[in-house]
Amino acid sequence: MNSQTDIAIPFNQPEQLYAAVDLGSNSFHMVIVRVSAGSVSIIGKVKQKVRLAAGLDDNMHLDDASLERGWQCLATFAERLQDIPLANIKVVGTATLRLASNAQQFLDKAEEILHHKIDVISGVEEARQIYLGVAYTSANQGNSLVIDIGGASTEVIVGNDMNPIHLVSLNMGCVTFKERYFSDDLITEEAFAEAILNAKVLLGPVKNDFISFDWQQCLGASGTPQAITEILITQGISDSIRLDYLYNLKQQCIDCISIEQLDIVGLTESRRAIFPSGLAILIALFEELNIQHMQISTGALREGLIYGMLDNMQQNDRRTQTLEQMIKQFHIDAEHAHRVKNLALILFKQVQHQLNLKKVDCEAALIAATMLHELGLHIEYKQHHKHGAYILSHVPMVGYTQQLQNGVRVLVLNHRGDIKLADFKPFQSDIHDKLIVILRIVRLACLLSIRRKDKLLPKIKVNIEDGCWNLTFPEGWLKDHPLIDAELANEKWQQHKVGWKLECR
Repeated sequence: MNSQTDIAIPFNQPEQLYAAVDLGSNSFHMVIVRVSAGSVSIIGKVKQKVRLAAGLDDNMHLDDASLERGWQCLATFAERLQDIPLANIKVVGTATLRLASNAQQFLDKAEEILHHKIDVISGVEEARQIYLGVAYTSANQGNSLVIDIGGASTEVIVGNDMNPIHLVSLNMGCVTFKERYFSDDLITEEAFAEAILNAKVLLGPVKNDFISFDWQQCLGASGTPQAITEILITQGISDSIRLDYLYNLKQQCIDCISIEQLDIVGLTESRRAIFPSGLAILIALFEELNIQHMQISTGALREGLIYGMLDNMQQNDRRTQTLEQMIKQFHIDAEHAHRVKNLALILFKQVQHQLNLKKVDCEAALIAATMLHELGLHIEYKQHHKHGAYILSHVPMVGYTQQLQNGVRVLVLNHRGDIKLADFKPFQSDIHDKLIVILRIVRLACLLSIRRKDKLLPKIKVNIEDGCWNLTFPEGWLKDHPLIDAELANEKWQQHKVGWKLECR
């Protein structure tokens, strides 16, 4: 498969463009993709802060200013949509247009501007599309809890792979809660407490339905979770979102006193006004649904709409497709990538049982790092591990959470040369320890495959005693292969410098 996504398109089809437009309560989004020769690629994204929900009064009537903001935004979208077949465009309205008493007034003019029908979808349908967008772009293991905090609604979904199992849409969002609890732009403990309490009241009737599901991962879709992830990364915390981080951010907000003075490292200006209200909702969700940690998904409603228009879908491994697409795009030696990956998996199988590692948690990072370890050769050989890490910092990996991609990046960065333990410090201790184990395997697999030949290596035994990794080769083999023997001696020294023990015999 050459696709970056889960879509299989016959190769004899001509290139086609598709577009999805999401008229959200906080922002209007447009995403454009190109489908060509079996590949689905995003070629354009436009996002404008319209804050439509801020124009709702107590009677759910949209004021003239918010209507005008929306129409002006759509005028800019309309020019780009002229180049795309009408059948390949999907435009939907969400919570605010479901709630507004004068929504039809907005829709009539909006459809004139776009020359396209707008579907105001139900909350349940919005939740379903969000889940599909997340599922297409994030590989799932078992049940997944998906949360999307929008401007006027919050969608909560439990699903398995491509199938949403239970979903709800709640009338609470970062814009409506901002207007309700932070309307004076002051950020106080009392305002947070009131917002969190109200969010819990709205969650009350449905929370037991979600707690009863045993989910393996929680994924946040865009919005507030994305903003928090950006803050954590900017502050040097390459980790999933955890409740203690949310409490810390809440206190940082309160310390700033007002939205005007809100200054948190990593928080963008565009999200500043609605950040406290979105944070309050997320805290309530974590506390009520017993969420331990949340990772960010790269997909949401727009992606669900796009992939829903592509009829010939096949449910294949999106991570495998991403790796194959990157191998092709960056001209990686695929045969050698698979050679190193297969050896790494053999070593991992021996180490896994001795260290009691969970296969699901570690194997994806191991496979991606070994398959992409030569990614930087696309630029040049010198410092290619650094070039590879740079590329992985800027190229999205469909099917991988942001945390997992960060893990792959530091593994590629450290697969050769000096080992920089500081690169692993931003990860939480449990993830940190797993990445260190994977790194030792990746380095050995790359080193042992240096001659780039199949059927060269003998059976190698790995045994770990008191933290020392012992590699055992058939008698006399290392003596007959002085190049690999010398490389192992150098690796032993590199690991010794960071306090690790490696013995080869």
